[in-house]
Amino acid sequence: MNNALAASTSPYLAAHKDNLVQWRVWGPEALAEARAADKPILLSIGYVSCSWCHVLNNEAFMDEAVAAQINDNFIPILVDREERPDLDLVYQGAAGAMRHNGGWPLNIFLTPDGVPFWVTGYLPKQDKNEIPSFTRLLGDVSKLYQTDKVKVAEISATVRAGLEELYNRDMSAVQENMNLDMAALRIAQNYDIFFGGMQGVLKFPNALMLDLLWRAFLRNGMPQFSQLVFTTLDSMLFGGIYDHVGGGFFRHTQDERWLEPVFEKMLYDNAQMIDVCTSAWQFNRNELCRQRVTETVEWLLRDMRVEGGFAAAIGSGNEDEDAKYYTWSEAEIDAALVGTFSARFKQVYGVTRDGNLKGRNLPRRLGNPVPANEADETLLIKQRGMLLAAREKRVKPRRDERLLADWNGLAIAAIARAGMVLEKPEWTQAAIQAFDHVVAMLGDGDRLAHIANKGAKASIGIADDYANMARAAIQLWEVTGDARFLVPAKMWAKTLDTHFWNNQINGYCYNADDAEQLFIRPRMLFDNPTPSANGTMLTVLTRLALLTGETEYMSRASTLAVTFGDEANRVMNGSGAFFAGFEYLVNSLVLVVVGHKGNSKTQELLRAFWGKPVPNGMIVQIEPGDPLPPGHPATGRGMINGQSTVYLCQMGNCSEGITDPAVLSNTLTLPAQLRQQAQAN
Repeated sequence: MNNALAASTSPYLAAHKDNLVQWRVWGPEALAEARAADKPILLSIGYVSCSWCHVLNNEAFMDEAVAAQINDNFIPILVDREERPDLDLVYQGAAGAMRHNGGWPLNIFLTPDGVPFWVTGYLPKQDKNEIPSFTRLLGDVSKLYQTDKVKVAEISATVRAGLEELYNRDMSAVQENMNLDMAALRIAQNYDIFFGGMQGVLKFPNALMLDLLWRAFLRNGMPQFSQLVFTTLDSMLFGGIYDHVGGGFFRHTQDERWLEPVFEKMLYDNAQMIDVCTSAWQFNRNELCRQRVTETVEWLLRDMRVEGGFAAAIGSGNEDEDAKYYTWSEAEIDAALVGTFSARFKQVYGVTRDGNLKGRNLPRRLGNPVPANEADETLLIKQRGMLLAAREKRVKPRRDERLLADWNGLAIAAIARAGMVLEKPEWTQAAIQAFDHVVAMLGDGDRLAHIANKGAKASIGIADDYANMARAAIQLWEVTGDARFLVPAKMWAKTLDTHFWNNQINGYCYNADDAEQLFIRPRMLFDNPTPSANGTMLTVLTRLALLTGETEYMSRASTLAVTFGDEANRVMNGSGAFFAGFEYLVNSLVLVVVGHKGNSKTQELLRAFWGKPVPNGMIVQIEPGDPLPPGHPATGRGMINGQSTVYLCQMGNCSEGITDPAVLSNTLTLPAQLRQQAQAN
């Protein structure tokens, strides 16, 4: 046993247990050891499906000379960012303060009291052009700490001050200064008009930015926004970032045309893309989006279920090995598709003798995006199934089977909504099962743990856990009508108010007040890459206010909007969840359906709502005579002529009753501004 990681429940830490580096786990003991020895700390942060983390492990941490250099000059601490997102957030922020792009692996050098003074990511084993080797950097940092403590102290003090400025300065702005259309326009200016996605060599799904542009189109009807969204979706849904054989989205591509993926699939990416594609289908019945939602949900249910919940990620244990799992030689394609018209598949999916990725073939459909005819599509579905059956015989990439509350919350909400929209009740049941499993495994009264591995809870819950699970609970209430889901939603909102709210400067902190306190307690707005808790809670609090009539929820939501208004305007490309929540706050639409639940006319009205993209909408179905929250504008409204009736309520006013599902569907098609004008007239 070479280090202290052998007993860890983290698969990432356990994978390093045989390293020659004398790793410690994060905690007061390791920091005390650093102070006693007067050594700097090498903090290395990664996660199990990070391909470059594995490269660095093989090149550096398993190398005898590198390990000796680390052991002699540093107190090395290894952290799994998925088990300790609080540490990852703080030190990624510190990396940014030191003008480093961050990412994983993150190798950050700390003073013995845990404050950073130097940072790097992956570095090669040998010097390469102007890039220093990892070994050289270790020597430079060790020399700096030993010979110039004054400079180290100056750097660490500057980093600490920078993080205080980043997380805890005044970020407020009045609501009147928030401009949703301007935010969408600024984001659109950074989009790739040819291939979609944010401009740059690497392309990530970035579903929150897609959602921001999509909402702008639904709000004002400007076709420029929808063009960017559908250009991006076409590139992603036909390109290499999507697994055309097994379903699901890879984490990112290494090129601007979405051709060459990094073979990791993250639960949070796929959950958010299900939401985006579901909304696109609601708008124009886009068959491609319906297919991708169906295939991605089926992949989650087939390959990512762990005792009812969903695993965190799959891949990438080794980039080359994972590439072999997902790619094919032409001969392998022919053998797997024997007895079918394999030439047609190869034509559609770009399969060649020489391959389209590292000498092999990754099926992608960019050259033949439009189905020729129904018979072709039927054949291709059969062939993809045959390839999947053949691929199942291969050694699968590593799966991170841990249960994360925040990521499961995203998946539960997405699958529940998609199940209602696409009329797949079995999906809704799977979402309910996952919700109950997360509560059983990670819940403890009004508190949530962040993560569990094989039944063992690993760390205290962060704000994202409560926000995403509360959002999932409200989504389940909306699709099922079961009031039991409102109980935990309200409970978790209260926990956030009690243990996470900053009473001096407002806003939810990332860590609870009774969690381990690091050298700074962050309070952030930007998404990373999952929605920020402060953004998500804008939506959650507004929905709870509309559901319950309790003014405290709306008051807290309004305070939250003001608290981060200036920050959202400053970092628009990282504030997607906040802008979505702010739009929900100022433009929420409640549809009150009065009618018997089992009545076919009631169900037709409900289907009309679920058939349209209404991102700021919420549907409330009540029996005739059932009470609404005190002061609700629809109070006293009932069925018209004995027919199930819906009332559209917005900004304290309700429309006349609508009994015709077609009329309701047409009304919901209008941009929000036009709908308000129609109601006023």
